[in-house]
Amino acid sequence: MFKSAIRCYSKSSVPGVSSRISELINNQNLLKTTAYINGEWVSSPTTFEVRDPGKVPHKSAYLASVTTHATSDFNKAIEHAQDAFKKYRKTTPRQRADLLLKMFNLMSENKKDLATIISLENGKPYADALGEVTYAASFFQWFSEEAAHSTGEIISSSNPSNKILALRQPIGVCGIITPWNFPAAMITRKLAAALSVGCTAVIKPASETPLTALAIAQLAHEAGFDKGIVNVIPSSSSADAGKAICEHPLVKKVTFTGSTNVGKILMQQAASTLKKCSFELGGNAPFIVFDDANIDDAVAGVIASKFRSSGQTCICANRIFVHEKVYDEFAHKLVNSLKENTVLGHALEESTTHGPLIHEKSLDKVKQHVQDAQNLGAEVLFGGNPRPDLGDFYHDLTVLGHVTPAMQIFHEETFGPVSPLIKFSSDEEAVRLANETDVGLAGYFYTSNIRQGVQCCGRFGILGSTSLEVIAKRFLFVREAFSRGISCFDERFSTKSSKTTHFQIPIPAAVELDWHYRLIEVSTRIAVLNVTPMKNMFKFDGHFDAT
Repeated sequence: MFKSAIRCYSKSSVPGVSSRISELINNQNLLKTTAYINGEWVSSPTTFEVRDPGKVPHKSAYLASVTTHATSDFNKAIEHAQDAFKKYRKTTPRQRADLLLKMFNLMSENKKDLATIISLENGKPYADALGEVTYAASFFQWFSEEAAHSTGEIISSSNPSNKILALRQPIGVCGIITPWNFPAAMITRKLAAALSVGCTAVIKPASETPLTALAIAQLAHEAGFDKGIVNVIPSSSSADAGKAICEHPLVKKVTFTGSTNVGKILMQQAASTLKKCSFELGGNAPFIVFDDANIDDAVAGVIASKFRSSGQTCICANRIFVHEKVYDEFAHKLVNSLKENTVLGHALEESTTHGPLIHEKSLDKVKQHVQDAQNLGAEVLFGGNPRPDLGDFYHDLTVLGHVTPAMQIFHEETFGPVSPLIKFSSDEEAVRLANETDVGLAGYFYTSNIRQGVQCCGRFGILGSTSLEVIAKRFLFVREAFSRGISCFDERFSTKSSKTTHFQIPIPAAVELDWHYRLIEVSTRIAVLNVTPMKNMFKFDGHFDAT
């Protein structure tokens, strides 16, 4: 189907874009290489290269030269977004819903092209990328229906003569900073929420995957959003771009998905203007296999949760705890299943189930964790090596046995295709080991004992029993940088409260809360127990959580 993906082509008809990607895309309008600011495509004298991680070091890895933009361009975009907000906030919920539904339809109509772009610049297999596009588009559909449901509330007062009325209003310009591992879904789940209540947005996509973001900007243009409502600005300097967004006084909300260290920096910068922040940061999710678990199901669950996107997801299982009674059986079946059912290769090869890592830094961390574990006594049960025969950024899907808390891989997020198996002898030991981490973000366990499942649900944060299906579009609270005591659905809004005396409206006293729907920022104070088979979570039908 995609044999042409590995051939060399003549010169592309799209400026700044290689013929290799151009000849694979039907809708050439989706191929953009400049910033989208105030409804126009804005160029810059400086560019950076976007490469296919699955083809490095070959010349065919080159995909496009994308313009990089300085702080001045971000400032202009923010000012335009603020001007647009003054008008857009006054639109009716139905008007906004119609625009969001157009975005859903446009993404659905162009899903094959969008998936191809994702596969080429991200490296994930085409089937996975197609699933991401379906999932990403679903946020526009969801919020097209939720846009009309913005409500206020009447709060009891200590004075019987007074009534307190709370109104929710859009907070303003939202700064959206997104990662490369889900370049479509991480934008749409933030953007759709903001747009649904009347906020405008300035988006800084990851420098590894700007083409997907710019394609989404083109669709927003086609959907009919007025100038300044949606702005997408690529930059090779993430530090400068993040600083520009976080420190600008007109930006009222910053939402970021990425590493914990970067999140801390952004939060410090945002503090200077007292911005609202919603961050989804690092994870170190435990996966527990109790002695009464269905081993075949547990093996399928590990492969789905750990190795999806070659382990480059925030909620992937990072530490696999297996009861000593079933350890050998589990390890044997896991290795055999990987041998029989996985194929490492280029994203556009039909047989490929798993692709490369995104860049050399990611590969180096995987190699470091594997080597450190081996030095401290771990056994390589499967894989264990880089795959230069396939390209510079490929690494075997790997299973390590006899991993202990003394090893780096126990405490650090690998963000790669390595499954460390840790043996435990009691339920108490499993829970204790699982909680020996500063961050969790998700948790998985397999058991046939419902009582044990409920107990685990109370001792962890977001969990899955037999599966983790994060039903996060509306109901989850989350933490990774910090916890919140309000519904994530309220994160899109600024809440203003007014006191009424004898039901007459006085001058309101504004008390801001949070504006922006934050889909998944994990709170260890909330436990969600779901018992849908995990395999269903990863069918890419638009109903699973992506990060």
